[in-house]
Amino acid sequence: MIKRKVLKAIGLMSGTSMDGIDVSVVNTNGKNCFTSISDMTVPYSDEFRESLRNILGGNGPIQIVSDSLTFQHAEAVKAILHESKMSVSDIDVIGFHGHTILHRPEKKITWQIGNGNNLAKLTSINVVADFRSNDVTAGGEGAPLTPLFHTLIAPQERPLCVLNIGGVSNITWIGSSADVDRDDLFENLLAFDAGPGNALINDWVETHYKQPFDYNGAIASGGTINQDIVKRLMMDDYFNRLPPKSLDRQQFNSSTLTQLSAADGAATLTAFTAQSIKRAVSYLPQPPKLWVVVGGGRHNLFLMSLIADYLHSPVIKAEDLGLNGDYIESQAFAYLAVRSLKSLPISGPSTTGVSVPLTGGRYFQFS
Repeated sequence: MIKRKVLKAIGLMSGTSMDGIDVSVVNTNGKNCFTSISDMTVPYSDEFRESLRNILGGNGPIQIVSDSLTFQHAEAVKAILHESKMSVSDIDVIGFHGHTILHRPEKKITWQIGNGNNLAKLTSINVVADFRSNDVTAGGEGAPLTPLFHTLIAPQERPLCVLNIGGVSNITWIGSSADVDRDDLFENLLAFDAGPGNALINDWVETHYKQPFDYNGAIASGGTINQDIVKRLMMDDYFNRLPPKSLDRQQFNSSTLTQLSAADGAATLTAFTAQSIKRAVSYLPQPPKLWVVVGGGRHNLFLMSLIADYLHSPVIKAEDLGLNGDYIESQAFAYLAVRSLKSLPISGPSTTGVSVPLTGGRYFQFS
């Protein structure tokens, strides 16, 4: 019965931008049925964001931060239930991504803090967590995991690309025959991390302006791009690797920008993000007819203008399709939680490089 049943699921996402917890309630059967019910964001405090930043790479008081993160996710679940006038008994499962502090799939390591068992106890709702480990253990990249959901919600003007710009930017190329109901669904997809997203820009702006991100790209638009530095940054070996491939948030740094003014540094890092997306086009099986941009980076008008200049296809925001681009990943992890419950694949050869399609996630029952 569970294989056909539509479930009500909550998805939780704490992304590499470290701005807060995105929470979504959806109805889905984990295959071809999906309806968005409610979304909200619970921002992190400046203090907690700094705590997260300090444990990136796997150092510092990790357990303390992890416990706090789990508690805050439980409070976020309670908040959306209250706002949506729903009760615990209405929800079948929570998809809990946790927060990535270290991602080294070549060493078979991916580390998301947050305790699925404790979240189940705190919310009295069953939880699926630890989505990436099964893939990485089997030799995959463990990321990105959203391509199947992108396929479900994307328009039929294909081939197209869904470009998610979070702390890291990732691309899902969706072929004309892609469909979540196909047995060979991974043969019509290609997914990989393109390069940096908002993370370097956010860190630079935090350091120089004491604000969490570049609102609308206003700082960068007032600076001058140093093309020599962009070229130097683009010489990183990562950009020559064939996809599927994935990044740790700490892969790149801004140490080469120390001689630049604050505004010029923001402009240059923004151009680096855009240039890495342009570079990714060379790996696509066919040129996309359309780019659909989701994630926080789509709010950066300067970044969006650069991307539009660099790509040779129409570039639109998720909202142009009636989607909310802030919650695609939290909705995706609700969808993936239901796929996990039904033992359906969440990753495959063309999305993470794993040898065969794999399910993933660990199940935690609250009782």
